[in-house]
Amino acid sequence: MKNLNTWIAAGLGAIALIAVASAFPTSDEKKETPPVKREEPVTDVKAALGKAAPDFELKDLDGKVVKLSDYKGKTVVLEWFNPECPYVVRLHGEGALKDQAARVAKDGVVWLAINSGAAGKQGHGIEKNRKAKGDWKMANPILVDEKGEVGRRYEAKTTPHMYVIDTKGLLVYRGAIDNAPSGKPDNDEALVNYVDAALADIKGGKPVAKSDTKAYGCNVKF
Repeated sequence: MKNLNTWIAAGLGAIALIAVASAFPTSDEKKETPPVKREEPVTDVKAALGKAAPDFELKDLDGKVVKLSDYKGKTVVLEWFNPECPYVVRLHGEGALKDQAARVAKDGVVWLAINSGAAGKQGHGIEKNRKAKGDWKMANPILVDEKGEVGRRYEAKTTPHMYVIDTKGLLVYRGAIDNAPSGKPDNDEALVNYVDAALADIKGGKPVAKSDTKAYGCNVKF
């Protein structure tokens, strides 16, 4: 009987040890555990009409950092800029862009010019852009996008290429500044400034009637 009790006790002890061991994974089991999948932040969202305008961060000609998100709640105009592009020269010298940024600023509209030209390309260089800013009396910032990341994100094609972002942060217009690539409209049409029209619709609380037009000008010098 004594031996029987001893065998029973030993058996129960072995069972207990097996139960305890099974409660803890072995090193091999730990290696097989799949890693936790983490969602990476999206950083390459393309601009799309009717969608939130992608945020960006660029420096102005004085090295000050400017973020689109700094102007949350405001209407913002983006102008792709190249001070040596003949279209930009004409439009800032005697055309629609001569005083438009200063004029719409009276209504609280923020105007940001962006130069996405790469180093060594036409219109690149701080001093060159600073001179153009002074010559054309531009009060708005000129932002430097030397790597072209923001230009590509917004799919900017020409200088100028215009974008309007409403107070909700939505992209509501993209395209040309007006319908006069040669300086005057074709076929004796009335001159239409598409950016002014978009801003008027926003101010009036209406959807932008003409939200997408074909931009004209020089190719962006990525």
